[in-house]
Amino acid sequence: MKKVVLLLLLTLSLHAGKISIAVAANVSYAIDTLKEIFAKTHPDTTVRVTLGSSGKLAAQIRHGAPYDLFMSANMLYPVSLYQEGLAVTKPVVYARGALAMFTAHPSDLSRGIAIVKDADIRKIAIANPATAPYGSAAESALKNAGLYAIAKPKLVYAESVSQTVTYALSAADIGFVAMSALYSPKMARFEKNRHWSAVDPKLYQPIEQGAVLLKHGQNNPQCREFYDFLLSDKAKVVLKQYGYLAE
Repeated sequence: MKKVVLLLLLTLSLHAGKISIAVAANVSYAIDTLKEIFAKTHPDTTVRVTLGSSGKLAAQIRHGAPYDLFMSANMLYPVSLYQEGLAVTKPVVYARGALAMFTAHPSDLSRGIAIVKDADIRKIAIANPATAPYGSAAESALKNAGLYAIAKPKLVYAESVSQTVTYALSAADIGFVAMSALYSPKMARFEKNRHWSAVDPKLYQPIEQGAVLLKHGQNNPQCREFYDFLLSDKAKVVLKQYGYLAE
């Protein structure tokens, strides 16, 4: 009997696995649902997620952080990691993100991005453009709209786009956030055109979010399975539910 139990435990351990994924902060609202669906077919696989700005996560990978998969908020960082030999798959676009303006205070957002000129808009939260693709997109939108000079003294920089939401809820009058943030349950009470509106996509480059399987995870079959799942129709349905334009 003991041998049977031991054999069963050994068999289970062979099928169990762990995956460590570096995930761009804007995906924090969708990743839990993705994990839940993946777990239905991989109940013995533990998926560990580390959230952060894409630039900082890429820097951690370059310094040896043991991540198996990288889900970036743009293609720049996955491409560079692939070129440096730290990724073993060519970068692929798993979703396209969109930029939105958000305020916790009811406002008339029908004028779009021009609202940043208003005198009562004293603090504008954006993610750090140097490390966060959504921050870079926000900066580009302000420049292309001819509003950067007016907005610059009001800018408050967050470490990541998810932190931008926190700032907009408390310390800032308005924030440039990932559209996906507005689809999380805690944001359901906020209304379109009163609390948030989409930023004209013509004002910034499309936010193509890229994924790569990293060198650390190349020999882990569960990592490849999650990577394939991320590009599957099931994952696309989830991503669309959270405001992404899935490929």
